[in-house]
Amino acid sequence: MQSSGHRFRDVEHHPLLADNDTYDSSSSSSSSEADMADRVWFIRDGCGMVCAIMTWLLVVYADFVVTFVMLLPSKDFWYSVINGVLFNCLAVLALSSHLRTMLTDPGAVPKGNATKEYMDNLQLKPGEVIYKCPKCCSIKPERAHHCSICKRCIRKMDHHCPWVNNCVGEKNQRFFVLFTMYIALISAHALVLCGFQFFSCVRGQWTECSDFSPPVTVILMIFLCLEGFLFLTFTAVMFGTQIHSICNDETEIERLKSEKPTWERRLRWEGMKSVFGGQPSLLWINPFAGFRIRRLLLRGKKGGPEFSV
Repeated sequence: MQSSGHRFRDVEHHPLLADNDTYDSSSSSSSSEADMADRVWFIRDGCGMVCAIMTWLLVVYADFVVTFVMLLPSKDFWYSVINGVLFNCLAVLALSSHLRTMLTDPGAVPKGNATKEYMDNLQLKPGEVIYKCPKCCSIKPERAHHCSICKRCIRKMDHHCPWVNNCVGEKNQRFFVLFTMYIALISAHALVLCGFQFFSCVRGQWTECSDFSPPVTVILMIFLCLEGFLFLTFTAVMFGTQIHSICNDETEIERLKSEKPTWERRLRWEGMKSVFGGQPSLLWINPFAGFRIRRLLLRGKKGGPEFSV
């Protein structure tokens, strides 16, 4: 279809919206870029919310076993303090990264912006091809893909992760990488502590190694070992694949579809800097970087949290 000197393409051959189309224009205006910046992002998906709650409960369980079963009963004061502070700091960083991944807009394209009025304002060159998503009725930028769970097109969408109840995309990939890294670290730390605790309990014949009875202590530690091994394996693999994707400037969807790059690739350090921001520093591993409590409060006053997307 030719319109205003440029070409418009759509996978399902849907034309541009006309003035008398039935699409609700009010939803389009309410989902503009400016309005999206003033809302808290949250996906109302039952499976995702259950998985996110399970993630928090498993981390809390690991913290309980490490703190109350292994460290507090220990007679070595500095061993308990150092490992307790280290484990709890990593747990806080992991859960903070999880929250920021879940509540950060992954790069959603404004819904319903494929109107003739919007097209006229784009000032496209003659013959330029643009694409419209027939599912969310939006102009589809390069490297954007539609997520059936978020019901939006996401810029540089890597995948939808139920464990964080969100897509991993252009704006929250950094927090997802930090989440996988910190979960892998606390899982490895828990496994090491379990190894030391088993050795200590066996050597002391399970008399004073824990405030709990020996059967309860064994069950709690076995479950923690299983959880730590599974989480370490899963998150270490995810962390590795994410770093590989960033360094090759290729999302998981693009890799699976074997899409040929039509963009200028930012390889290795350039890709890392584009995701984590600026030169390498401690801010790269800080999930609180860029977080403003005052701005979050202002968002609530302006329009409330966006629970429906």
